[in-house]
Amino acid sequence: MKISRFRAHLLALPLVLAPFSCAYSQTSGAGVVLKETLVTATRFADTASDLPFGVSVISSEEIKRSGAATVNEAIMKLLGVPGRQDYYGGGNYALDLRGFGTTSDSNQVVIVDGLKMNEADLGGTRLAGIPVDSVERIEIIRGSGAVLYGEGATGGVIVITTKAGRGVARKNAAEIYTAAGSLGLREARASGTVTAGGFSLDLAANRREADNHRDNFKSDGDGGSVTGQWSNEWLRLGARYARDELQTGLPGSLTAAQYAANPQQTTSPNNNANIKNARQGVFAEAAVGNWQLAMDAGTRSKSLNSYSPTWLTKYDIDANSVAMRARNEQKLGDVKNVFITGVDVADWTRNDLGSSKGVRKQENQGLYLKNDVTLAGGTRLSAGWRTDQVKKSMSTATTRIDEHPQAWDMGVSYPVLAGVALYGRIGQSYRLANVDEIGSTRTNEFLRPQTSRDTEFGARMKRDAAQLDVRLYRSDLTDELAYDGNAKGAGSGANVNLDPTLRQGLELEGRYALSAAVNLRLNAALREARFVSGSYAGNRVPLVPAKTLALRADWSPALGHRLDGGVNWVATQNPDMANLCTMPAYTTMDMRYSYQYKNAELALGLNNLTDNKYYTQAFSCSAGVTSSIYPEAGRTLVASMRLRF
Repeated sequence: MKISRFRAHLLALPLVLAPFSCAYSQTSGAGVVLKETLVTATRFADTASDLPFGVSVISSEEIKRSGAATVNEAIMKLLGVPGRQDYYGGGNYALDLRGFGTTSDSNQVVIVDGLKMNEADLGGTRLAGIPVDSVERIEIIRGSGAVLYGEGATGGVIVITTKAGRGVARKNAAEIYTAAGSLGLREARASGTVTAGGFSLDLAANRREADNHRDNFKSDGDGGSVTGQWSNEWLRLGARYARDELQTGLPGSLTAAQYAANPQQTTSPNNNANIKNARQGVFAEAAVGNWQLAMDAGTRSKSLNSYSPTWLTKYDIDANSVAMRARNEQKLGDVKNVFITGVDVADWTRNDLGSSKGVRKQENQGLYLKNDVTLAGGTRLSAGWRTDQVKKSMSTATTRIDEHPQAWDMGVSYPVLAGVALYGRIGQSYRLANVDEIGSTRTNEFLRPQTSRDTEFGARMKRDAAQLDVRLYRSDLTDELAYDGNAKGAGSGANVNLDPTLRQGLELEGRYALSAAVNLRLNAALREARFVSGSYAGNRVPLVPAKTLALRADWSPALGHRLDGGVNWVATQNPDMANLCTMPAYTTMDMRYSYQYKNAELALGLNNLTDNKYYTQAFSCSAGVTSSIYPEAGRTLVASMRLRF
């Protein structure tokens, strides 16, 4: 996208904002008031209304009402975040918060119950393996979270908190969910909580089988988790365990001609994969005077076995993490000061046992400091700093990484008038080459650390039943790390430091309770991701749509009846750095009707209601034609029943 076009879209902003601006300017006749939002993505609970950066929140009830079967699907449906289908079954998608395309997994951090889940390779984070019914809330920091979460957080942070992880309002409860639908879908989930005094035990289990929408794409997945904890007025202690497994066929990619002729076909009928994940850990929280103390420690393992007649990808991953943090709050008159500090320690090892052999390792030690001052009038001033020691190596390469990168940010939030606040922040974030990238470079080339200067300005408006967030951001990247298939002197391509690149954009997020029975939700974004200089100067970064739009509504016409639906639109994108090919834009619609009678819910859902033929993943360009296509499913139907006790 040219700069002039980006500015033209900004000039059209008033037309997009008009409906929500009118809603904000009017007081709801139904007397509906949206609740204050609390977030924990800031490492400790905080109010979202005065943060100096953008944040989005999805609740467990919103996930259930949407009919989302996975964490990925919930983020895509409810927040309009673009996703790309991964190569395995089971409903996993690579999410892209702020336009990083093929490297999005390496430029955003995923946190589950306080611990970082990102892999130190190019394997991505399998969010679909988390039992969706165990999730209490999903919070997304829009833009850099480098001070609090370290390397690879330039694009943002996805924070997932389970019901057991939140640890509040513990009571005896149980839930059973069953579903069946198109393409051989069969699904069952169960969860429950047992309490006795200060003790509680949370359990969750799920199983999902599906033939899916292509030949050799049948998948069979299951998982479970258990958490036990004890708490009193000032202390909480607990331990948790979770596992998931996926067996799936690998149908392979299609050429444009194959996709046009039969998108259901497979090009690799004998390929298959098995993925196993397990997580276990302990946690503690304490309130001592003006201090809040917290600790999460855990181990994590992943096993992947991907078979094809010509190549076997087989490896085991073992990771250990400890996150310790403290918060102190002091008041001097009408001035409040909050100081947060923490230490993160982690090590990660991958042992390759297939056609490729070797051992890859990463070690991280990080320290961060953050201070927020809130003045008498409500103005909030924030400053943070982080330093890390990062070591990465692989046994089959002479290159080693031993760096001490630093991140910082400064922000301010200013209440203009009741319900309206302006905010802004500047900072620096970073990423280092992962263990896969350092093993595939041009001869004798050392990959330099990627750095980004990040700027964000925004406005929050909340009045009774209307809420609107507007965010304008820019990230200027130096030495961005990415794979270039045309890298000179590298044969078929290599991982390189790119010439300067840019990410900038506009995000709109709005909610409006039209009445007690009707709710509306809007998420829209304009994104510019382009090369600033070099051989690709002016081109768009691959697999980044310039525009996205998500509109959702829910309606309760009568007691027990509910209708939820949404429209997601994603603009065109390019699969190649030269921008010689274009992937078409697509629009999907979904709808779900549910009926609640006492403790039972019956529901019928339709995905891709218009039976649109589209794809989200393609990674090559041949003679000006997009190739290596992974098609999406057509219209699907899901019937479900949920029982709550």
